Parts: sequence; C-alpha cells; structure tokens
Amino acid sequence: MEIFSYIIIGLAAGVLSGFFGIGGGVIIIPALVYIFGFTQHQAQGTSLAALLLPIGLFAFLKYYYSGNANLKIGLFIAAGFFLGGLLGAIFAQPVPDVLLKKFFGIFLLIIALRMCIGK
Repeated sequence: MEIFSYIIIGLAAGVLSGFFGIGGGVIIIPALVYIFGFTQHQAQGTSLAALLLPIGLFAFLKYYYSGNANLKIGLFIAAGFFLGGLLGAIFAQPVPDVLLKKFFGIFLLIIALRMCIGK
C-alpha cells in the first residue's frame, strides 16, 4: 500500500508539473514530510532522486512541439541549475532540519504571495 501511495504522489507531482510548469518538489517534499514522516533533508534528497531521470522530457516535448518552449534558453538554465543544485545540496547539509523546513515554507509562501498579488 505504501508503494502505491508513493506512486500517487509522483503522479500528482507529474500532472501538476506538466500543467503548471513547476518542479515536482513543491508537491513531493511536503507530502513526504507531512504524510510519510520524512525529515526535511530526507524529503529533499528523495525528491531529487525522483528527478534524476528525464522526468519532464515528455511534458517538455509537448510544450516544444506546440511552440511554447525555448530549448536554447532552457539549456542555459539547465547549465546553471547543474552547478546550483550541487551548491544548494552542500549548503543545506549543515542546516538543522527544523530550520530547513521553515526556509522551505517561507520560500513557497513568498512565491505564492508574489504570484497572487503581484502584477
């Protein structure tokens, strides 16, 4: 039953990623922490493991063939993301779990507020 629950979380994250163009971690990390009791560090590491494969490939291709994705710019972003992901993981390791969870929540809240009340 637990494996099925993980698959459902992945399915929900995939659908929302494809629909909104968001990273799956926005869905996966809170689900792992609050439903399955993972620590924040465990949830972040597990979410990154799920993204190792080209998860967004089919969604990207759909957007690309519809004329709604810029491959060149996406590759430049990916280059920065490659190094940034490593740096973020290095910086996150010494941060206490409780504080990391708060940072994650504040980050999501700021983005949500900006999108809801911004231009």
